[in-house]
Amino acid sequence: MMMPMKILHAAAECFPLAKTGGLGDVVGALPFAQRSAGADARVVLPAYRGVRQKLGSTTRLGKLSIRGQSCEIVSGELVKSEAEVLPVLLVDCPALFDREGNPYEDTNGRAFADNALRFGYFSEAIAQIASGALAAFAPDIVNLHDWQAALAAPLLTLLPRRPRIVFTIHNLAYQGQFGRVEFDALGLPAIWWQPEQLEFWGGFSFIKGGLNFSDAITTVSPTYAEEIRTPAFGCALDGVLRRHADRLHGIVNGIDQTTWNPATDRWLDRNYGLADVAEGKRMNKQILQQELGLEVGDTPLVAFIGRLAQQKGADLILDAGEELLALPAQYAILASGDPNLQSAFRSFAYHAPEGRVAVRIAHDERLAHRLNAAADLLLMPSRFEPCGLNQMYAQRYGTLPLVHRTGGLADTVIDASDANLKDGSASGVHFSDADVGGVVYGVRHGLELLADGAITARLRSTGMRRDFSWTQSAQRYLALYASLLSPA
Repeated sequence: MMMPMKILHAAAECFPLAKTGGLGDVVGALPFAQRSAGADARVVLPAYRGVRQKLGSTTRLGKLSIRGQSCEIVSGELVKSEAEVLPVLLVDCPALFDREGNPYEDTNGRAFADNALRFGYFSEAIAQIASGALAAFAPDIVNLHDWQAALAAPLLTLLPRRPRIVFTIHNLAYQGQFGRVEFDALGLPAIWWQPEQLEFWGGFSFIKGGLNFSDAITTVSPTYAEEIRTPAFGCALDGVLRRHADRLHGIVNGIDQTTWNPATDRWLDRNYGLADVAEGKRMNKQILQQELGLEVGDTPLVAFIGRLAQQKGADLILDAGEELLALPAQYAILASGDPNLQSAFRSFAYHAPEGRVAVRIAHDERLAHRLNAAADLLLMPSRFEPCGLNQMYAQRYGTLPLVHRTGGLADTVIDASDANLKDGSASGVHFSDADVGGVVYGVRHGLELLADGAITARLRSTGMRRDFSWTQSAQRYLALYASLLSPA
């Protein structure tokens, strides 16, 4: 009997244990899908404050010695159902990970000064585990996610057992760049301080370790895989990615369609499905309008859910504010991030006509679900977007996404062009430019579509019927892994 493929996913986030964005959602879903397909997939992440308690019962697997420090590796399980159980390994080093704040920042939003040490340590723990330091589990494949785990790829070359390595780019803009002091403090081989290895414009980059030392590179949508090989989107690593183009693969993310299902979503005031989407959304909207202080009624509700960062284009909403308020719509913003943008959005809501703009500065999973159910339109003006998940959530809830035509947004939203409206494939609106004109065009076009009840019904139905599950994506990852394990 053939043994199942053993896969270790290594990441800084895994929902519901730790999450700041899409990385956590992906790592909390892809391994489950791979286990459903017959693989022995597991996850390793740092034991941040409270994570061990979220797992409930844990078992001590052993200790590792890393640069003179001892850390404990403990295991537990994430349980979705009796048939869906994901083994999780935690790298338990309280001095580095048991802190207030999120995985990367303190409670004031400042990056931890020792992040190079923290995630260098985590990467070395990954490498030791992947090399077989724990007799209980020696993976065939280690899938490293983003810069926080990337240094494990070169570190594995120093150990006696090296599994095949896949490095996944979730967002190339976040690279883990540090200086020579941190490089030396991590005790990395001097030979790695060169452009073909880790050196990067006078410093060094964790992510280059993943790119240069892995057997395959994936990123989270086909269009983004093309974009990052260009100077415009390559974040100064486009040359490296062009050099490795033969092992770069774009595999679009999926979503957890059990958690994101308006028919069963526990956070909705009124559950609904295809048969009653119009009434379900109307009732959820009226309840949420009242809660958020928006004028209650049939005015189209436009939502923005996401990080307040330059990438996400939130500033474009502010710049377009006057023109957006001239349109027959109301706006709900659920976001957090840049303190200046937080203040600017609060000011936007304060000065807007009463009942037209609601702003909630928070990361609120419950409200995100309820906004998807209540909103008519979801605005995503990202300057670039590796994949994006909110546009897929929106379509599941019968909300029309309005997206800048880039990366995964272009791959997962079918534009409401005349041809696509005619053949019934349209599910949202594309706009070509990430600027004020693009944002206003997107919202205006979305409102025009909503004005036609028959078109709105078709767009909602198409979006809600689309399969955004992890099944196909998980199979593509498994096929890639199998190709790496096949004899040459």
